Amino acid sequence: MNTKTPIFSKTDNAKFFRTLNKRVNDYFKERNLKRTGNWKLHLKTIIMFTLFLAPYFFLISLEMPFWVYLLLSITIGVGMAGVGMNVMHDGNHGSYSTKSWVNKFMGGSIYILAGNVYNWQVQHNVLHHTYTNIPGHDEDLDAGRIIRFTNEAKWYKFHRFQHYYSVFLYGLLTFNWALTTDFKQMSGYLKRNLSYGTLKSPKILWTTLVITKIIYFSIWIVIPMVMGIVWWKVLIGFFVMHYTAGLILSIIFQLAHVVEETTNPIPSAETGEIENTWAIHQLFTTTNFAPKNWIVNWYTGGLNHQIEHHIFPNISHIHYGKIAEIVKQTAKECNLPYYEYKTTRSAIIAHFKHLKQLGQQPQLT
Repeated sequence: MNTKTPIFSKTDNAKFFRTLNKRVNDYFKERNLKRTGNWKLHLKTIIMFTLFLAPYFFLISLEMPFWVYLLLSITIGVGMAGVGMNVMHDGNHGSYSTKSWVNKFMGGSIYILAGNVYNWQVQHNVLHHTYTNIPGHDEDLDAGRIIRFTNEAKWYKFHRFQHYYSVFLYGLLTFNWALTTDFKQMSGYLKRNLSYGTLKSPKILWTTLVITKIIYFSIWIVIPMVMGIVWWKVLIGFFVMHYTAGLILSIIFQLAHVVEETTNPIPSAETGEIENTWAIHQLFTTTNFAPKNWIVNWYTGGLNHQIEHHIFPNISHIHYGKIAEIVKQTAKECNLPYYEYKTTRSAIIAHFKHLKQLGQQPQLT
């Protein structure tokens, strides 16, 4: 991970962000709307938590065939991803509610999703949203040696097959959160004094991590066994739940940033400056998909409107569909790109096609 901080250009001759910000502010002001969530988000929260937790209570209280057990485990995974994208995500961005304690509470739902608030806020809010798609700074591009997401990453012969095997690895995302990732990230972030807001005491952060992990594994592993479910069923169900959620989350994340159109800007070797301003940088490094598909919009928590989310992370996702036209029109007027795929299918094809290209090309010198 590169430790030298990139500097974004301050030159915006088209006055893109100034114009866009005024138009979006006017949109909310003229309609007397709050930028945070409303009843639509509150109702969705109930639905997502029901999808996530109701099958769990069925599993630990009822006798059922193994195939039903697996089906319910998959359903929990779908609900797990849904809570993460719709509730936890808005909460940790401070866009779920106007009340900070509500945002904190909803953001804290990540603890029952196998994650950690501190780590997620540093990786996502700080590193990913600030240094989007910049190699060495955006950790979402770092998959170790196993997958090559950029031309700057070292190339190995096995990368020629990454467009085949990557999809199987994507499902391990949240499983790794639960077991190893949080511990590695916290150690690394604390050494670098990284934080989103005021940095808490390392003792408090480590204690919180350990306690929440104990509670997490107690809920998903210990309690089911105590309730009489045989150990191998519990472990298989746990893995299936995580694999389902991880596959959904990973694919949705990749469609926004790892496709042929999006760029991976490199800071100037002399000044450390990025060519564009931060807001314009988001247009070059982010893409939308299936913007008119209401099911995708609803379930993904607006993450198919990544351009709007990256430029306005503090606005709840329930508004992205409306402000998207404003962003798109403003980008067009300023002769700037606005990348989008009309369908999820076309975005998925584009992603794996790009992975194939990255797997066949040697690294840049």
